[in-house]
Amino acid sequence: MRLSARVDYALRAAAELASVTDGGATGRSRPVTAEQIARAQDIPPKFLESILLQLRRGGIVHAQRGPEGGYWLARPAGEITLAEVIRVIDGPLAHVRGQRPEQLGYQGAARALQDVWIALRASEREILELVTIGDVATGALPLRVNELAADPRAWS
Repeated sequence: MRLSARVDYALRAAAELASVTDGGATGRSRPVTAEQIARAQDIPPKFLESILLQLRRGGIVHAQRGPEGGYWLARPAGEITLAEVIRVIDGPLAHVRGQRPEQLGYQGAARALQDVWIALRASEREILELVTIGDVATGALPLRVNELAADPRAWS
């Protein structure tokens, strides 16, 4: 699986926002500037600004201008999945040559490849829709993810 730099930075920015809450009853994050996020996650600031704009348009973050301004998550971090962030930034999870796997027309001996790509997408979706930004920010990943990551074969 390949993730673009934009997706990597978006996920890191969202996790950074999730780590900063006001501690009050609302659980709402306090505004964090793009500069603070960029510094904390070592993300190029100009690149981050365009990513945050996409996340705002996609309903992942809210923004406020001014001296007390910044960004915060639009919903609780435990309700925002990695899959949702990826889709906002890069579109659908699995494409082959820019097409959705169910739209491919393999013939003959390669016909079964379509099923492989669809199964791969389902497998990716299973993990990416299971893990939330809150899980990442706290380091408390679902058991299934920990099990998969603990397998030495996963690292090669």
